[in-house]
Amino acid sequence: MTFHVERIDHVVLRVRDLQAMVRFYEQALGFNVERTLDRLKLVQLRAGASLLDLIAASRPDGDGNMDHLCFRVDPFDRDAIVKRLEPLGISVGETVERYGAEGNGPSVYFHDPEGNQIELKGPGAGAPERQPAH
Repeated sequence: MTFHVERIDHVVLRVRDLQAMVRFYEQALGFNVERTLDRLKLVQLRAGASLLDLIAASRPDGDGNMDHLCFRVDPFDRDAIVKRLEPLGISVGETVERYGAEGNGPSVYFHDPEGNQIELKGPGAGAPERQPAH
């Protein structure tokens, strides 16, 4: 079996001023807060069928602010993913359960040739939890 990329599931940005960035995306683009994880200093905003995750984190000047880019794949078949990426010298991490635009589902992580972290995410196990904006 093989898999294909359907769409971007979510992008995670490291931000210096979490509340200011949440306000910006709410006001400028009409995004709504879907989930807040205080222990991680993470806010997940609904962006149509996708999510934009903002995580409070300082970063040295000159470093990018993207934490990782997540693509929704179908079907999620770890063996097919490994089979496709291993010949390219890409090592795939273990399968973990993560929250994405469709709720919780399986994910694997790896890095592209320039060091960007990529997540491949399978389908969620139900509708995402909706939380009111703060």
